[in-house]
Amino acid sequence: MSAEFWEIGSYVVTVIGLPMAIFVFLYEQRKERENEEEEVYQLVSDNYQDFLRIALENPDLRLFSTTETPTLNDEQKERLTIIFSMLVSLFERAYLLLYEEDMTPKQARRWNSWEDYIVEWCHKPHFRALLPKLLTGEDPSFAAYIEKMAGIASQNSTPVVRVD
Repeated sequence: MSAEFWEIGSYVVTVIGLPMAIFVFLYEQRKERENEEEEVYQLVSDNYQDFLRIALENPDLRLFSTTETPTLNDEQKERLTIIFSMLVSLFERAYLLLYEEDMTPKQARRWNSWEDYIVEWCHKPHFRALLPKLLTGEDPSFAAYIEKMAGIASQNSTPVVRVD
């Protein structure tokens, strides 16, 4: 094999092989990032399912009621506060991990499901009433976001259904 053959071969590798290797590397990086985002979404969603189980285990608190829960004793009020604190913590975790100002359509779809949960809970007066206490010490941008959602929810008597 002559030196000329090897020189042409190196040009082929440089012109075709190197760009192809970079493309494959970037494609694999993107797929890995998407898989990681999906895994984070799934883990946070699983945590919400665990929260719903806890809520169902406390029917006396009427957590799913859209009206104020009257006449709770001190123990029930404490459980209600703890459960709502867990929920706000979960919402904050979802916000910090999933929310971005400029989202791809896939990221927006994932976030919209969480926004629906937040709006649903913000329509509950007993949840809204505890929000100022629950948001103490939380991430400021998250607190501003959920307060905005609660403000909108308090003006609308029924949950807003998004048609995007």
